[in-house]
Amino acid sequence: MSWLLVLPIAIPMATAVLALLVRKQHIMERYVSAGGGAALFVATVVLLAAVWQDGTLVGRMGNWPPPFGIVLVADLFSAVMVLIAGLTGLLIVIFALATVDVERERFAFHSFYHILLGGVCGAFLTGDVFNLYVWFEVMLISSFALIALGGEKAQLDGAVKYAAINLVSTILFLTSIGLLYGATGTLNMAELNQAVRAVENQGLIDAIAIMFLIAFGIKAAVFPLFFWLPASYHTPPVAVTAIFAALMTKVGVYALFRMFTLVFTNDLALTHTVMLVVAALTMITGVLGAAAHTDIRRILSFHIVSQIGYMVLGLALFTPLALVGGVFYLIHHIIVKANLFLIGGVIKRVAGSFDLNRLGGLYLSHPVLAVMFLIPAFSLAGFPPLSGFWAKLILIKASLDLEEYLIAGVALVVGLLTIYSMTKIWIQAFWKPLPADGAPAGPAPLSGFERVALYTPIIVMCAVTVTIGIWVEPFFVFAERAAQELIEPAGYVAAVLGGGPR
Repeated sequence: MSWLLVLPIAIPMATAVLALLVRKQHIMERYVSAGGGAALFVATVVLLAAVWQDGTLVGRMGNWPPPFGIVLVADLFSAVMVLIAGLTGLLIVIFALATVDVERERFAFHSFYHILLGGVCGAFLTGDVFNLYVWFEVMLISSFALIALGGEKAQLDGAVKYAAINLVSTILFLTSIGLLYGATGTLNMAELNQAVRAVENQGLIDAIAIMFLIAFGIKAAVFPLFFWLPASYHTPPVAVTAIFAALMTKVGVYALFRMFTLVFTNDLALTHTVMLVVAALTMITGVLGAAAHTDIRRILSFHIVSQIGYMVLGLALFTPLALVGGVFYLIHHIIVKANLFLIGGVIKRVAGSFDLNRLGGLYLSHPVLAVMFLIPAFSLAGFPPLSGFWAKLILIKASLDLEEYLIAGVALVVGLLTIYSMTKIWIQAFWKPLPADGAPAGPAPLSGFERVALYTPIIVMCAVTVTIGIWVEPFFVFAERAAQELIEPAGYVAAVLGGGPR
């Protein structure tokens, strides 16, 4: 079944090449991009179904046995992350058809977009630490191109900040890989599970673990390494910001979950205590930053930081229930956060501004958009019965079970402050009358195509959020099984090293 593992990488890469070949044929390029997104989503659904039915799938590239060759691995956790990447990738590319200008498309927007998706899927599926670095580089190059595409002053300023800190992360990541290989003689993740335990100098392993924590922490935008995100995410087109918000930081979180459940588990008192403190400070600083701003994109960017803290909390607590909460939160947040950025983009399109001080009255002029905003906003804040409520409830329950009352209190307070931020957007943009010096109307009324392209992704994401919240049991069961595989990685190791399902 190796082809099932290759498709989520091969499809977006092939789409990128084909889109580049036909980029002078504007309409054809759009068809290729949307078709590639649809094909990727179908491939990810098939992959997840196969993993659910057959267990962990392993693809040995070139038929080289591990650890000598590149290995692609899909357990439930990686398979669902690839599925969510495929879903958001398809929906956001549909949104992009109505929002990304022809000039950016002419300079290969669609090709870079699909290269990014291929890099994300590769990072989720790789079973080798150096190969993970390679996919991180693919994502960095394509994301830098996307954030700079258009050449506007604000974009270039954000792109420089984005690239500079991510290059620091890359250097630290590569250095950590070298030290890990020198200490263990392997970079295959499954073999590392056993090799790190055999290293005599466990202090060296602890130091390497902290280096990986910092490198992935920069990618995930945790405290105090998050400053690059709100400084850059508000500058590119909304479609770019939405795919970044959905996936880029989540790849960093995924890497933390993978490495600190499979490899670095010998000194939980050190690594996971550090992560617990980082999680608390990430939640607090992110939500306070959101409360201080009035630009919709900046508010949502700071909330990415805040919500990353909840995900890291699930890993830091390191109990079966906490990992269930972490996995559940990842799935919920990717959908909700991407949706909120798309809604912000529609607000800009119809009202002419992202500045809350210049907006107002949208609940009267665009009632459907008002309802669509409330669903992901309430879910982000943790209102029942939406998906965010269950994600927060599981994590708080896991904290209380370990008598970590302080972190449980932090999670609750941050949830209340999130309500404040979402309420601020609702009151300022939708409820209050449009001020006399308000933003001018959008450039023109929405055409029929624009309505379909703008609202379809938002409606689908809202439906997913409501479905997870109301029909929670199957999603909880799935997250529970995925978390069990993380906390007991013997099945993963056996599948890779012992000739399990292929």
